[in-house]
Amino acid sequence: MTKPPKTPVKPATRLVNAGRDPQSYYGFVNPPVYHASTVLYPTAEDQVAHRSRYQYGRRGTPTTEALENALREMEGEACAGVALLPSGLAAITTALMSVAGAGDHILVTDSVYRPTRNFCEGVFKRMGVETTYYDPLIGDGIAALFQPNTRAVFTEAPGSQSFEMQDIPAIAKVAHDRGAVVLMDNTWATPLYFDAFEHGVDLSIQAGTKYIGGHSDIMFGCVAANAKTHGPLKETYHALGLCVGPDDIYLALRGLRTMGVRLARHNESGLAIARWLESRPEVRRVLHPGLPSDPGHAIWKRDFTGACGLFSIVLEPCHDKAVYAFMNELALFGMGFSWGGFESLCILFDCAEYRTATLWAPGGPTLRLHIGLEDPGDLIADLERGFAAMKAAS
Repeated sequence: MTKPPKTPVKPATRLVNAGRDPQSYYGFVNPPVYHASTVLYPTAEDQVAHRSRYQYGRRGTPTTEALENALREMEGEACAGVALLPSGLAAITTALMSVAGAGDHILVTDSVYRPTRNFCEGVFKRMGVETTYYDPLIGDGIAALFQPNTRAVFTEAPGSQSFEMQDIPAIAKVAHDRGAVVLMDNTWATPLYFDAFEHGVDLSIQAGTKYIGGHSDIMFGCVAANAKTHGPLKETYHALGLCVGPDDIYLALRGLRTMGVRLARHNESGLAIARWLESRPEVRRVLHPGLPSDPGHAIWKRDFTGACGLFSIVLEPCHDKAVYAFMNELALFGMGFSWGGFESLCILFDCAEYRTATLWAPGGPTLRLHIGLEDPGDLIADLERGFAAMKAAS
């Protein structure tokens, strides 16, 4: 910060100031970008003793340190350290490898981000780690699934695409009573709207590609660890040789400064459009925990302080050509497999082919929407044109 605050400050203020010390770099507002690999030591004695704040570009620079410090402040006092990774998926896999190995068993929510499942069914299985998938609504009933070698529980709230809300505190209590670690993909709410550590999570993961970056132009992930998990995470992270390019670090820092106001707009516009979609005859259900009609609303209201712009809708039964007509008519919603940027997006999905612990039968075609920073009225008009095209194609 430019000067240490005299009183505690709110999250929005921390986002603007954390990880910055302008007087350390000649008064410039932003930290400089270090493109670096080799670090030179002044003497042989210093080199042999590794007496240097920085040892090698992969192990940290002033630029990466600035982002780590900012993210640690964002996560809160319980955060002991942050690992920066080259993608959200790299953050997930590194966190998992830091807590489980050959002969171990882990529990993973059935509503998890599909690439996480692919890692568990592929690399982890080859490594000798067994995975059991559980109903995201299981709560403290997860106790029945624990085995003597269960080392970790992986959570995601709300669920990827299907948006079930998990009772994270109840799951965390069961896990901790049995000596297991709790991981959470917290990309949807971010630490601004869900304090993962406060609710019992040990490793909080974000795909920084989404709301931290905010502009659909970087690949980045991060894992925040508490005191219990920070050591193994750091060891695994360094052993894998993972690092993020300096320009993506810079863009993540830049995105972080405006994340508070962007996320507030995504939250407001997303809820407004979700409410409007509830009134449409073409829509069977809106899957958004911020709506009172959603089955997970009570948990969301208890544990979360906001929502982002991502949710799904279930359409009334119709032919594929009608759904395609709807999507092809949209001018302001792009069709792409990401979210969290300034632009609105729409994809068609079906969880049925890979869910194993629960049945996915929503009763109609399902679309995931990301509500961007456009004017909500313009987005609603675009959706209206899409529904008109759907009706004509039907």
